[in-house]
Amino acid sequence: METDKWGRRIRAFRKLKGFTQDGLAKELGVSVSVLGEIERGSRVPSDDFLTSVSEALSIPLEELSPSDDEE
Repeated sequence: METDKWGRRIRAFRKLKGFTQDGLAKELGVSVSVLGEIERGSRVPSDDFLTSVSEALSIPLEELSPSDDEE
């Protein structure tokens, strides 16, 4: 499921960059529960949200994007 792929990528980069869920959620201006739902794949991230995540983590949106062959 595409939603799971986004969530796994966001979680991986968040941890790689040293953010907690709480810290990144505050940076993005969303609740921890919203970020958690996205990371678990139960909520679809909007394009604006993805742009905000890439900016907050200082990574290109293309790098955050799941690859086509990712399962």
